[in-house]
Amino acid sequence: MYIEIKNLNFKYKNSKEYILKNFNLNIQKGDIVCILGESGCGKSTILRLIAGLETPLGGIIKIGDKFVFDDKNFVYPEKRGIGMVFQDYALFPHLTVEGNIKFGLKNVSRYEKKKRINELLTLVNLEGYEKRYPYELSGGQQQRVALARAIAPKPDLILLDEPFSNLDAHLQNKIRQELKDIIKKTGITSIFVTHDKQDAHAIADVTITL
Repeated sequence: MYIEIKNLNFKYKNSKEYILKNFNLNIQKGDIVCILGESGCGKSTILRLIAGLETPLGGIIKIGDKFVFDDKNFVYPEKRGIGMVFQDYALFPHLTVEGNIKFGLKNVSRYEKKKRINELLTLVNLEGYEKRYPYELSGGQQQRVALARAIAPKPDLILLDEPFSNLDAHLQNKIRQELKDIIKKTGITSIFVTHDKQDAHAIADVTITL
C-alpha cells in the first residue's frame, strides 16, 4: 500500500468525545479516494491529521516508505510532500495566477519555475490567465489555480477539502470531470472529502463512508 493509516485516534482539546477512534485507511498509488460523510463526522479532521496540521493521539500514518506519524515520529507539514486544496481555495488575493502557482516552488531556478508554471497553466487550461488576480476569476478557475499551486512542487499526495462546495450547482458536473482529468494526468495519489454522494460517484476510484 502507498498510504497506510492504522488505528488513528483524535479528539479536540475541549472535547470529551473522540472524533476519530481506531480509524484505518489503505490507499494504492495513483488512486483518487473519497471520504464521504455528513458535517461533523471527522472527514476534514482526517485530512488535517494526514497533512500534519493536527497531531493524532495515537496510531500510524505512512506515506510511501516514510512514517510521517507514529509513537516515535512526527514529520512537520512542510516535510511531508503533501499538497492541499482548502475548501475556500485560500488563494493569495494580492498575487496573480502566476504568483499563486509560483508560491509553492522553492529552491528551483527562475527558468525551471517559468517552465513548471507554463506546464501547469496548460494542464489546468488557464493559458493566458497568468496575469489575472483571483477576484478576476470564476469559482471553477480559482479552484484550478489552487490545484495547480498544490501540484506545482510535485507532491506525493494531494488532499482536497470539499472541493465543490463553493461552486454553482449547474457547474459542478463539468468541474468534477475537469478535476478528475487533471488529477489523473498527473498520476498523483489524491484524497478528497465531501458530503455529496454525486461527488464521490463522479470522481473517486474508492469511496470510504464515515
